[in-house]
Amino acid sequence: MPRPHITAALRRQVRARAQERCEYCQCPEAFSLDTFTVDHIQPVAHGGPTTLENLACACNNCNTRKLDATLAADPETGVLVPLFNPRTDDWRTHFTWSTDTLRIIPRTAIGRATEARLQLNRQGAINVRRGLLSLGETHPPIETLPLTEE
Repeated sequence: MPRPHITAALRRQVRARAQERCEYCQCPEAFSLDTFTVDHIQPVAHGGPTTLENLACACNNCNTRKLDATLAADPETGVLVPLFNPRTDDWRTHFTWSTDTLRIIPRTAIGRATEARLQLNRQGAINVRRGLLSLGETHPPIETLPLTEE
């Protein structure tokens, strides 16, 4: 099945909304060797539309590991669960950061399945996070930090 055309304007909207970060592993495109892709959250092969609401900014590593999957096994229970959906799921509900902020820690079955399928803590992602910290860049992204109790 041919891939639908994603207009340049739609690509710009997706990238701007994501603040030019992968919406899965949270790595910034500015520190990537490759240009990020636009991922169909609900894949075209499964009837997913090419609309802003169904698109996510993704690094090549996450996009390649996700492919056309919408479900993955929770490594703790073996049960198939939906992968993290950047449009409908809150990142902080499903993930948090390790104390040193180098690793993404899954908090739910969706988080565990997504972390395992996309390998969110692959060595390259950890190296980027370590580099961001050593350069004094903002990491982790503010939007992904746990909400403070008031």
